[in-house]
Amino acid sequence: MVFRKLPGVSASGMGLRLSQKFVFLLFLSGLVTLCFGALFFLPDSVRLKRIFLSKTETQPVTVGSGSENDAREAHPKRAKEQERPRAVASAKGETSTKLKSLSRPPAGSHEATAARAPEDRTLPRSRTESASQRATSAARGAAAAPDTFSYRRFKGCLLKPPLGSDSGKPGDPATTERREKVKEMMKFAWDNYKLYAWGKNELRPLTRNGHVGNMFGGLRGASIIDSLDTLYIMGLMDEYNDAKEWVKSSLDLNSLFKNKALELGEKLLPAFNTPTGIPRGVINLGSGTSWSWGWASAGSSILAEFGTLHLEFIHLTELSSNPIYTEKVMNIRKVLNKIEKPHGLYPNFLSPVSGNWVQHHVSIGGLGDSFYEYLIKSYLMSDKTDDDAKMMYYSALEAIEANLVQKSPSGLTYMAEWRGGILDHKMGHLACFSGGMIGIGADDGAPDKRQHYLDLAAEITHTCHESYTRSATKLGPEAFRFDAGAEATATRLSDRYYILRPEVIESYMYMWRLTHDPKYREWGWEAVEALEEHCRVESGFSGIRDVYTMTVGHDNMQQSFFLSETLKYLYLLFSDDDLLPLEDWVFNTEAHPLPVVRKSCLQDEATQDKTLAE
Repeated sequence: MVFRKLPGVSASGMGLRLSQKFVFLLFLSGLVTLCFGALFFLPDSVRLKRIFLSKTETQPVTVGSGSENDAREAHPKRAKEQERPRAVASAKGETSTKLKSLSRPPAGSHEATAARAPEDRTLPRSRTESASQRATSAARGAAAAPDTFSYRRFKGCLLKPPLGSDSGKPGDPATTERREKVKEMMKFAWDNYKLYAWGKNELRPLTRNGHVGNMFGGLRGASIIDSLDTLYIMGLMDEYNDAKEWVKSSLDLNSLFKNKALELGEKLLPAFNTPTGIPRGVINLGSGTSWSWGWASAGSSILAEFGTLHLEFIHLTELSSNPIYTEKVMNIRKVLNKIEKPHGLYPNFLSPVSGNWVQHHVSIGGLGDSFYEYLIKSYLMSDKTDDDAKMMYYSALEAIEANLVQKSPSGLTYMAEWRGGILDHKMGHLACFSGGMIGIGADDGAPDKRQHYLDLAAEITHTCHESYTRSATKLGPEAFRFDAGAEATATRLSDRYYILRPEVIESYMYMWRLTHDPKYREWGWEAVEALEEHCRVESGFSGIRDVYTMTVGHDNMQQSFFLSETLKYLYLLFSDDDLLPLEDWVFNTEAHPLPVVRKSCLQDEATQDKTLAE
């Protein structure tokens, strides 16, 4: 969820997800996911190759995390209705709910030694290989000291098998049918991308051609790279292998990265060479020159960019045993902790030169969103040992509740934006991730606040669901307002579009995992039906220009994040909890899984290895 829309984009822009920032995450998140997290369930051949450049261009990339796209052109063609499985009767539930235990062990407690994941016998033969082979390959990829990184050690510290006892298959037939429908949607989207846009960044399903765009910095194959883990998790192995072969044959890494993906991390470090250590937004990987966005106020850096590096940089240190990556992101925290925060809030623009806020605009949606997400996720990924992240997150949440959380006249809870002390009663679709964020953090809050946080998460998720149900298409607008008599509806033409965004469905998935309230699966199925009816066209899926009219106008773009996030979260929603269990995995802001780092367990494993070696 990061800053996914440029300020001042008109309606014709159709909601630019910040493609510049997507460039960085597809480099860095891809690197870390397939070099590290995906080691647990992906073959060696793609581990170090989730970095993609065109063969002829070395372009600037951004320092931040997100997947955004440039302006979209509409096409008048109506969507072709597809047959869908019959919906199961909707289950109704109250907004307030009770926490289902995640069985997360307390910090420092590692039942992993007793409840460690079994060997790969639970996985299909084609998905696995010996731990020694993977450990050897990982060591070669890191190209560092022998104890730099051990796949076997990390896998030994997982509490559960990554893909579950039966690949996450749910127990009841109705839910299984729904999960298979989501899988079919993924295959349909992928097959059409492969047929009409192979090697391009995204599919234009109406005109049946590929989209590259200059805002991807010369990159190619974004949909391929972004889909790898989704294809694998869904068991679409033929499609996954096609993607893997493209990565092997079509990526020219030698021109910049030679044979080590970790060189990417080194190439990004010059962006941090500022008086404060806060990185600038754009860097030329060839020259190391960095600069801020021209539209960013007074040359400022963006909170959701420099604040969305922590998960990936921590794992870069794990991969390389080079502490510099951790040092860079910890310095960002040091600057943020030192600077005065208005009413405890973090404004969206910060000068990398002076270390002062440039504007007092605060948003839990675009420009700010994933900074908050990465605070609680950093704490969880550290096996709940990163107390600084915990303190920052709950302090920020307290300030958000005091200043931004509002109630509409009818009782809907929403997140307003704050502009120098004045509230703007608008909530963006991007801010709807916050229901899931607050939910996953509820269990670690103060004992007297835990149920409150879970209730707040449920209320926000309910409001975002209302933004869907109040539209004609049952899909949510880019932003909705709570003023002038409006509640959870878009009142401006420029906010009425939907570009296949995942944030609402993301919160459904987390809230289902946390509570097992059946309404979240029902709401997810409503979204599936709406996507099928209004966004599915003959050759893929397309965003729509106005969610409030049944005469749908499509934007002719199948976003890569639809494959990476929206369909993945839907698939997980209809899967058993043991498919990528939250005890072991943290999803980064683009829904790519990274493993929890259990330091004490890893140290025990290393000691055992040393003893055996002697």
